[in-house]
Amino acid sequence: MAEALSPVVMDIDDNDHNNHSLKPNNKNDKGKNVVVVPPESKAVPWVEKYRPQSLADVAAHRDIVDTIDRLTSENRLPHLLLYGPPGTGKTSTFLAVARKLYGVQFHNMILELNASDDRGIDVVRQQIQDFASTQSFSFGSAKSSVKLILLDEADAMTKDAQFALRRVIEKYTRNTRFTLICNHVNKIIPALQSRCTRFRFAPLDSFHVTERLKHVIEAEKLDVPETGLAALVRLSNGDMRKALNILQSTHMASQQITEEAVYLCTGNPLPKDIEQISYWLLNESFSESFKRISEMKTRKGLALVDIVREVTMFVFKIKMPSDVRVQLINDLADIEYRLSLGCNDKLQLGSLIASFTRARLDLVAAAK
Repeated sequence: MAEALSPVVMDIDDNDHNNHSLKPNNKNDKGKNVVVVPPESKAVPWVEKYRPQSLADVAAHRDIVDTIDRLTSENRLPHLLLYGPPGTGKTSTFLAVARKLYGVQFHNMILELNASDDRGIDVVRQQIQDFASTQSFSFGSAKSSVKLILLDEADAMTKDAQFALRRVIEKYTRNTRFTLICNHVNKIIPALQSRCTRFRFAPLDSFHVTERLKHVIEAEKLDVPETGLAALVRLSNGDMRKALNILQSTHMASQQITEEAVYLCTGNPLPKDIEQISYWLLNESFSESFKRISEMKTRKGLALVDIVREVTMFVFKIKMPSDVRVQLINDLADIEYRLSLGCNDKLQLGSLIASFTRARLDLVAAAK
């Protein structure tokens, strides 16, 4: 019984001929090599199932990845500060570096802490310091005895913990390398920033998101028309993790992943709904617009904040004088901000319609 319940451990090692090779066969295969997961692991999130297993698999940010790869190969890896929006490959890059350095036993040579862990000053002084101060050994195919410490979402660390970490980094630089990962680099104290080599991971462009999604779609044998794929890319906003999560969620709800199925699964308003709402805002009276938009919100379960964001993007496509557009965008930004603070939806919907009513009057005045 105990044997049946034990988890399956997949050892990934280029030296093990029994395992699948993770090295790309040619340049066109970059970003397309993944771990072959057994059929019984269907519950594995695709974000983990298709996570890049080596630096060569990370298709985007080639300049950053190639630089880190060269530093790793030359055994000159510095402390790293990787920052940028979520889902852009920061953690995957770190794990790929760890696999390259240590092979199958990389979990023994890294300490990983994220936002779910207590990372106050006590953790820095004890857990991190204890790990950093122990002697490293090179096992088997390990190419480096330097240990790695990953502090994911480091911008959530307290200031006191960051100041304590500064001294720990200085003390254990000889045998330990720190990697700090965050979304907002301005929340990292300057003293820590100056001790790290900084790399910014920008949102992925549409090409890389599309290519990666096509690979997953082919591997999973999914039915995804071009409109559905375009909807996935658009809603991801350069976040590969978000794109894969939406794809997997939509697949669970629908056999064919169409544009409508994607928007229905995420709760985002369809482009045709935004066009209809924008038509009402620009042409109907206040009371009629309020009634119809409220009815659509209720019927389709739309959130007003999503409507405001999509309408804002639609405003950029409308031909209107610059001063009118600037004022309208400014009003929409204020409405979104108030909604983020929890203000009443009905009042903010009224404010949205009022902003467009004023814009219509300005357009009429400009036309005279």
